[in-house]
Amino acid sequence: MEVFFYGLFMDQSILEKNGLHPSNPLKGYLQGYTLKIGNRASLIPCDHERSYGLLFSVDEKAILSLYAETSVADYIPEEVAIVTDSGETIKAICYNLPASSLSGTNTAYARSLHELARSLSFPESYLEKIRAMT
Repeated sequence: MEVFFYGLFMDQSILEKNGLHPSNPLKGYLQGYTLKIGNRASLIPCDHERSYGLLFSVDEKAILSLYAETSVADYIPEEVAIVTDSGETIKAICYNLPASSLSGTNTAYARSLHELARSLSFPESYLEKIRAMT
């Protein structure tokens, strides 16, 4: 199945440490959502915004196991349409924390996410948005 990751799970090595074997990575964005970082990251619906991430093919059983873990169990899957760097639109699942559950701040997470997003060459305006959360 295709899953869109926008937080630290964009780091393939983190997914692999959690028992996933992601393949076919594609950079892309989700239109109409903005990134928020509380204790963890989430995408919140917001007109005229876009959030960048990586689309991976992953095993459905493995992704269900990953999101059963306590630290991410509150995330809810939703079907989204991701626009890839090549302009193709691909349907995928994206796990988001409900806005009502988003709380706190985590500057260490934001710093790590900024470095990861920079290494993926996401647009400078998006990097600035993440940097502002550190």
